[in-house]
Parts: sequence; C-alpha cells; structure tokens
Amino acid sequence: MAKKKKSFMTPKASRRKARKRLSTTSARVKKEFTYRGFTMEQLNQMPMWSETGEEDYIVGLLPSRVRRSLGRGMSVENEHFLNRMLRSSAKTVRTHRRDMPILPQFVGRRIAIHNGQHFVEVDVKPEMIGHYLGEFAVTRRGVAHSGPGVGATRSSKHVPLK
Repeated sequence: MAKKKKSFMTPKASRRKARKRLSTTSARVKKEFTYRGFTMEQLNQMPMWSETGEEDYIVGLLPSRVRRSLGRGMSVENEHFLNRMLRSSAKTVRTHRRDMPILPQFVGRRIAIHNGQHFVEVDVKPEMIGHYLGEFAVTRRGVAHSGPGVGATRSSKHVPLK
C-alpha cells in the first residue's frame, strides 16, 4: 500500500513559492545611488570647497577624518594627482598616493594604486567615496607555511602521521 501524499503546503513552502512567483514576474529596478542624499549628478556639479559658507559642497559631506585632513590643505603631491585625474583621458592613472581620499570626480575611472610591490588596478565605484585609495590596495599578505626548511632541527622535522 502506498502512502497518500499530503495536499497542503507548509507556511514556509508557500512563502518560498510566492517569492519565486514575484521574482520571475517583475524585473528588478536598480536603485539610484545617493551619497548623503545627493545623486552623482548633483555631487559632480558641487564645488569642492564652500565659497559662501553654505553646506552644499563636497568636503562638507565627507567623513570627519577626510574633512579634517583636507581642511589642513592638500599636499602638493595630492593636488598634482587630483589635477592629473581631472585632465587625464587615459584609461588608467597610476599613483603612489595611498593617502588621497576618493572624491566624486574619480567615480567611473580606473586607478592603479601601488601597494609596495606592484600596482593594483581598482575601478572606482560610487560606494568608495570618502575612503582612501590605500584601503583598496592591500599591502600585507597572509602567511602560508610549508614544511620545515633546510637546516631545521631534528625535532622540528617531525611530521605527525595524522
């Protein structure tokens, strides 16, 4: 005798079925990126510094650490890099300036950041605004140990069976 299959669905199964039905019927609408309430078009039109003391300027929107460092004034090297980014039409701009904050003008560009050995290419996305370039080119690698090397003592050469 074969068991009769139950005809009802569990609540979890019905929710899963409804979710699947919703995901197949409508296309996902991509949400427009905003940084502190401003769209990318508005950010690109904003001035870097406030001329009249109003709040709508880029440096005023950035996190406090970046605001403080830019408030002291940009270093000559960082100003040179900023000017090079703004006037360059090259696909990738290479730099050693790890302490340069990412500004809205950099979004969509490709920057090669030096990590001490080689350049790491990074595509700048809107979510990176306010972070430093050095955060995206890791300088340290994890240590991968292998077996004991030449000249190891007899006790350190012991490898357990399991």
